[in-house]
Amino acid sequence: MAESGESKHQQVGHKSLLQSDALYQYILETSVYPREPEAMKELREVTAKHPWNLMTTSADEGQFLNMLLKLINAKNTMEIGVYTGYSLLATALALPDDGKILAMDINRENYEIGLPIIEKAGVAHKIDFREGPALPVLDQMIQDGKYHGTFDFIFVDADKDNYINYHTRLIDLVKIGGLIGYDNTLWNGSVAVPADTSMRKYVRYYRDFVIELNKALAVDPRIEICMLPVGDGVTLCRRIS
Repeated sequence: MAESGESKHQQVGHKSLLQSDALYQYILETSVYPREPEAMKELREVTAKHPWNLMTTSADEGQFLNMLLKLINAKNTMEIGVYTGYSLLATALALPDDGKILAMDINRENYEIGLPIIEKAGVAHKIDFREGPALPVLDQMIQDGKYHGTFDFIFVDADKDNYINYHTRLIDLVKIGGLIGYDNTLWNGSVAVPADTSMRKYVRYYRDFVIELNKALAVDPRIEICMLPVGDGVTLCRRIS
C-alpha cells in the first residue's frame, strides 16, 4: 500500500518543509532535476544508496547554493560538514577555476565516496579537504591572524551542538559583506512544536541547540539574517561589522 503524503511528510529527514510532497516533487521535477549538472545527479544517486543518506543536502538546496555563490562572486569559501560532498560539488562548480574551498569533516571515508565524481567533474583542485574536528582548525586560523575577514562564503552543515561555537569563530573569518549559511535551522520543523511532541531521539537531542542558535543569530548585531525554508531550513548571515 502506498504511503500517504502526510505520513511521508512527517518522516524525519524528509527534506522539505513544504505543505505537500506533490508540490516539492513539482519543484524538483520542473526546475531542479532538468538543470542539475550530470556530476551532481550522479553523486546524488550514489549518496542515496548510503545508509546515512539523510545527511545529504537536498537537490533544491544544492541548486540554491550554486546560484547564490555565483551571485556573490564567491572565490574563497569554507564548508564545515561535507558527508559525500553534494553541497561541496555544488560549490566547486559555482566557483571560478582559481576558487578555493576549505572543506572539513570528521569522516574522510564518506568524502571519498563522492571524490571520484568530483574529480571527473574537473573541480577537485579547488578543494582542500581536512579530516578531523573543525574547531581546532578555526582556532588555529584565528591565532595565525592572516585569515581574518578572508572568506566570501562559509557553509555549515555539521554537529548542531557546536553551531554556536562555530559562529563565534566564523564571524571573525568571514569578510564584511560575506555570507555564512547555517543548514538545518528549522530542524525537521521540530523548532516550532512543543517540547513534549513525539520525535526521533536525534531530532530531540539537537532541537534545543538549533533553537538556541536561532535565538542568538536573531539578536547578533554583527549580521543581517534571512531564514529560508529551503531543504531543512537554511539561515543566511551577512556580516555587516
